[in-house]
Amino acid sequence: MKTVSLAEHTVRELNQMLHDQARQLTEPEWLITDPDGRHAIAAGLDQELAITIEGHAGYYCAGMNQRATVTVEGTVGVGVAENMMSGLVRVRGDASQSAGATGHGGLLVIEGNASARCGISMKGIDIVVGGNVGHMSAFMGQAGRLVICGDAGEALGDSLYECRIYVRGTVKSPGADCVEKEMRVEHREELARLLQQAGLDADPASFRRYGSARQLYNFKVDNADAY
Repeated sequence: MKTVSLAEHTVRELNQMLHDQARQLTEPEWLITDPDGRHAIAAGLDQELAITIEGHAGYYCAGMNQRATVTVEGTVGVGVAENMMSGLVRVRGDASQSAGATGHGGLLVIEGNASARCGISMKGIDIVVGGNVGHMSAFMGQAGRLVICGDAGEALGDSLYECRIYVRGTVKSPGADCVEKEMRVEHREELARLLQQAGLDADPASFRRYGSARQLYNFKVDNADAY
């Protein structure tokens, strides 16, 4: 395992090392120490690297991730795993706003709580949150699954497309066009697989499912005065 201290190197230097390593693949495991909340750590990866960040990270940690496994042993700032394509990003603590924003694939696990707009405009990413999420989570969620083991804030799933949302706790309020839906056998099986992948122990039968009512897909002439 290669160890890099951010007390001795800049984030730019670290990310360049990681990108170079992705081409060579001689050192697939990395330990990053002394992150001290720095931004854009381990961003833009595109190889099967295993990276552990020993401490708290700032904005856009593991952004645009492809194929890599990134574990943060602390909390993260805005936009963790933003625009993620594949791989696994795991946060042992809490996450700030817009976790997993616009993500196309892969799995983001937040073992603590997530702030507002978790999964905003998600496009295929799976997000599992061990605690609560803030307001407007999964706003304009187009595809993928958001699993919330705690409570959800206001306007959950506002303007939702085809993203599936599973909530074990309470929902303060669903957003526009977001409704509770039947929890069928296939949904419990899907949820059980996601929880197992995330390493979280929760009973799928204790969750409820939310999805789109599909009332915002098309223009309706009766609503013309509102535009």
